[in-house]
Amino acid sequence: MVKPTSITNEIRALRFAAGEMTQADLAERIGVTRQTVIAIEQGRYSPSLETAFRIARVFGVGLDDVFQYPAEEPS
Repeated sequence: MVKPTSITNEIRALRFAAGEMTQADLAERIGVTRQTVIAIEQGRYSPSLETAFRIARVFGVGLDDVFQYPAEEPS
């Protein structure tokens, strides 16, 4: 069973801000399947670093604008 990632993302919001880009359109532009885009959006899969950069480039934003990782709790 795949463990969900703690990384969150703004892909859905970015797709809609980009003229309601479909998951299939994004998948084609970054070279993955639509199912992969769905899994990334839903937080069930963390993309490779290369795929993360491709996603950010499609929207013309930095990685921090697409993906967020929670800050560590102080020890």
